[in-house]
Amino acid sequence: MLSPFLAVLAAMANALASALQRKAAREESTEENMSLSLVWHLLHRPVWLGGVLSLIAGFLLQAVALGSGQISAVQPLLALDLPVALILSGFLLGNRLGRREWVASAVMAAGVAGLVLALGPGQGSSSSVSWVGWLIGAGANVVLIAAGVLWARAVSGTRRAAVLGVTTGCAFGLTAALIKGVTTRYSQGLSAVFTGWQLWAMIAVGAGAMFLLQSAMNAGGLLATQPGLTMTDPVIGILWGVLIFHERVRGQLFILLAVLCAAAAAAAVMVLARSPLLSGTSGAQGEAGQADDAASTAARPDGDT
Repeated sequence: MLSPFLAVLAAMANALASALQRKAAREESTEENMSLSLVWHLLHRPVWLGGVLSLIAGFLLQAVALGSGQISAVQPLLALDLPVALILSGFLLGNRLGRREWVASAVMAAGVAGLVLALGPGQGSSSSVSWVGWLIGAGANVVLIAAGVLWARAVSGTRRAAVLGVTTGCAFGLTAALIKGVTTRYSQGLSAVFTGWQLWAMIAVGAGAMFLLQSAMNAGGLLATQPGLTMTDPVIGILWGVLIFHERVRGQLFILLAVLCAAAAAAAVMVLARSPLLSGTSGAQGEAGQADDAASTAARPDGDT
């Protein structure tokens, strides 16, 4: 039970980081999207640095959860950061959550919990993964990320935000797999961690994921970015767990139940992403501009949304 509990705590830390980083990223010009100058400017914003500290806390909690649990169980639970971010914004900004937000949050939490319970991931062994397995898994994951980056550079506006959201989820999924590899080497001693390639690959991929995250938040609104970001990460994590780390999951009717639970969670993500309560922490509005975002917020009536 420790691993799921830590995964939920990591989701809460990630939710706070997401809110703070969106607040900072949306104030930057979209002309700097997917450029290092965007990160340079964000480094001078205290609110963004606060988000980074919260993200680090979430990373450490995730690492401990992955060290004691299965990646195919931990990564889906991290998707709970979206409803948590919504609830936090409601309390911190003084906005009252409407029936839609509460119901969608409950549906998503139930969907994620049902997905994990239906799969019932059993203990795998990341230590038994051969270099061929790592090469195939990491190679396929990197190809997905590279394809997403190339696609994002070819489009603009909300389409770029959506593509970058999915691409960032792929990058976070690969980072989680590498974290799992690092925690396995830690069982062999601290020196084994620093002499293993997984640590340095994790740092490189994690930095790239952070860059993609800032670009995704800067490229477009939450509606475009969040669904792909929230759902791709657990899918990649489950694929790593089952195909590479040989974690056992239930089959037959349980697979159908898992698909239904995942579909319910995905639908809830779409509803939550549309919530006006997150407009203050969403990314820049891309081609629509921040003026449209401010206008829609001003036009929103008080009370339930």
